[in-house]
Amino acid sequence: MKTLTITDAKKNLGQWLAAAARGEDIGIVSGANIIALRKVEVESTDYAQREYGLTKKELSRAAKRLDAELTADRKRGRTRRYSGNLEHALHQP
Repeated sequence: MKTLTITDAKKNLGQWLAAAARGEDIGIVSGANIIALRKVEVESTDYAQREYGLTKKELSRAAKRLDAELTADRKRGRTRRYSGNLEHALHQP
């Protein structure tokens, strides 16, 4: 495992995150602990449950409601296709 100080990790964080994403063992020393950087797979339903406390049933209802709202907004012309320029999209009326 490659271990780094917090300062060294901050200097090249993108490089260390990319290495961890490739499967390399990277650890950051924090006091008496080594904190590992690891790529994790996130599953939507798990994320919603952990972050928001939603049950599968509540998540399903929320997804259906959001789909219905998006469909209605599309019909009313309230949506625009994303052009790839976030700055431009944020400043449009």
